[in-house]
Amino acid sequence: MKRLKNLASLLTRPKPPVGSTPADVVHRENKWRLLRYRRPEGSPLKFQTPVLLVPSLINRHYVMDLLPGKSMAEDLVAAGHDVYCIDWGTPGDEDRYITFDDVCDKYLGRAIRHIARTSPRNKAHVLGYCLGGTLATIHAAARPEHIASLLLLAAPVSFTDDGPLAIWTRSPEFNVGSIVDGFGNVPWQLMQGAFHLLRPTLTMAKAVGVVDRAANDEFLDGFLAIETWGNDNVSFPGECYKQYIEQLYRGDALIRGTFSLSSIPVRLENIRCPVSCVVFEHDNIVPWQSAAVLLDRISSKDKALLKLAGGHVGAVVSKAAQKNLWPKMSAFWAERDDAPPEPERAPPPATSAPRSKRGARITKPRDPKVKATATG
Repeated sequence: MKRLKNLASLLTRPKPPVGSTPADVVHRENKWRLLRYRRPEGSPLKFQTPVLLVPSLINRHYVMDLLPGKSMAEDLVAAGHDVYCIDWGTPGDEDRYITFDDVCDKYLGRAIRHIARTSPRNKAHVLGYCLGGTLATIHAAARPEHIASLLLLAAPVSFTDDGPLAIWTRSPEFNVGSIVDGFGNVPWQLMQGAFHLLRPTLTMAKAVGVVDRAANDEFLDGFLAIETWGNDNVSFPGECYKQYIEQLYRGDALIRGTFSLSSIPVRLENIRCPVSCVVFEHDNIVPWQSAAVLLDRISSKDKALLKLAGGHVGAVVSKAAQKNLWPKMSAFWAERDDAPPEPERAPPPATSAPRSKRGARITKPRDPKVKATATG
């Protein structure tokens, strides 16, 4: 009887209170905001290095703050961390020319520097989820100065896998230039339709699941919260999207060592901070191998792979994640809270290179090519 009553109430059930952990806007620029979650009165700050949560560019940030009592941000604050999160906002038509450099270097860089100033180490732990993790990885490789560690959740760095998204974007029929020229910003409806095609029967499977578990109020609350988030998507700034597809998906530029950020070469081997790479076995959006390959390319001595069951979203926001993944994330940062900074590389010794007639030292240009290896 309760199952039928709950099913009948779905149309009138109150909207789930997503993204409701108290937070202050500490920086605002164009459409994006930097949020700092408040600590409850009497809740001590246990760790000196703040944490920045970087969500995907095309999804709302509150996936990391889903519901009261089921919020990653809320739990991390309760554990004693100083937690910030980027809310990318909603791009308007005027944002079609925002570039990848604008987002990954300027916006993300300003967020990192803003919160790093609150730390005695002048550094911040950075967590990136999905595309947010790709952005964090690129930024760390180009500008590592203020990054204490990287914790990456299903963050692709290699794009040569045989997953549907990679195959579609490499298809000659996928004319990214025409899409951007026609729409400006890439509509979220177009991207959401592509994600639905990854699992055409998912909608029916979810409906069956709801009927089976409708008597469980806790399940229904969580289901409606995730559905609210999943249908509250964001369009992709056109110029940024074009660079994302052409350079990363089609060019696999991170693995090949040909990507640059604001004219700075992005070399994954320049990452030396502690890195935790979390992947999900049944992730049909980011095949786990395309994220795990990062650990083979970086120079960090402190690095680990955590492979968990589950899919791209459920494994991050489920009750199981709250019991298992989130405490592991907190422990990762706690163990490295007062870690000494990574040693700077010693400058190369002076050489007796030939000089020009005016006395300037003549050096050979550095070979920009980086040997690429196959990814698994």
